[in-house]
Amino acid sequence: MSNLASTAPAPFRLRPAAPRPAPRAFGAWLLVVAAMVLAIVIVGGITRLTESGLSIVEWDPILGAIPPLNHAQWQAAFDAYKAIPQYRAFNSGMTLDGFQHIYFWEFLHRLIARGIGTVLAAVLLVFWWRRAIPAGYGARTILIFALGALQGVVGWWMVYSGLQYRTEVSHIRLATHLLTALLIYGTLIWTALDLFALGRNPDAKAARLTGLAVTAILILALQIMLGAFTAGLRAGYAFASWPKMGDDWFPAGGWNGTTSTLHNLVYNPIVVQFLHRWWAWVACVAVLMVAHFAAKAGARNAAIAIAVAVAAQILLGIATLMSGVAIPIAVAHQAMGTLLLGALVWGGHAIGRRETVAAAGERVA
Repeated sequence: MSNLASTAPAPFRLRPAAPRPAPRAFGAWLLVVAAMVLAIVIVGGITRLTESGLSIVEWDPILGAIPPLNHAQWQAAFDAYKAIPQYRAFNSGMTLDGFQHIYFWEFLHRLIARGIGTVLAAVLLVFWWRRAIPAGYGARTILIFALGALQGVVGWWMVYSGLQYRTEVSHIRLATHLLTALLIYGTLIWTALDLFALGRNPDAKAARLTGLAVTAILILALQIMLGAFTAGLRAGYAFASWPKMGDDWFPAGGWNGTTSTLHNLVYNPIVVQFLHRWWAWVACVAVLMVAHFAAKAGARNAAIAIAVAVAAQILLGIATLMSGVAIPIAVAHQAMGTLLLGALVWGGHAIGRRETVAAAGERVA
């Protein structure tokens, strides 16, 4: 029996009697999942910009992984799309070939989502079976998995908002969907960095989330939310000029005096675009402050990554506006925003590690 167990593939051997933590390997797998989240954010951006998100009108987590396989199935899927307001308002002349194009992006988006859940579940199961999850990290990774499950529900909640009365999904639900994905992305990176520190030093404690890091992340999250509002309201098409909006810094008549301030801030495309333009500079200052203190903490590479990412993000944002929201540029803008968040988490973690080491008096590995 022991010989059979010793020659079986590693994941299927008898469970070890004692813990065998593998923090570096576990952290590396979490970064793989984070890369998959980056991929789904990029595909999600393409899905939104090509108006593909409502092409699949059902949510079937299991059988939905199989696309239509013959003409009759494709026609049935197309007929279901024809029944929603978006088709009647914008795509009434669409051919089956055109439908298959938009179906592809939404199907790919959902397929990657299933892949993320599958990979994360498999990693957790294998590392748990091998008793390789370091103490204190099991609950955190289960929380990440739970957030992933919640994200699937949020995604359907978003799609459902465009199936009955609207011709597009709710921009508020779109922002919620994006921010939940980025919460998962940031948590994966932070946890992986904690695990790498533990791999270097068995006495390492989890890094503190400092006030500076929290503030910068929240400021950037607000900017990302405004970007999602801009996309969901098609506000990016309102003015294809920079730095002014047309001939003015704020166009005359852009503020709707017949509605509340909150309504203008959330639903008025002109106001939303204006806020997204100028809050970017607040976010720039905040993330560069993190870069400065990360460099002082010895994380020079993280500081450089933040500085490069924020500069590229601002330039891509301007280019997106001036190109009339060209899809490749707009998608690159969304991707760079995600990479900027990753760099910010990296820098924030470095600052938190320095404070944790100082407070705990960890021995040098």
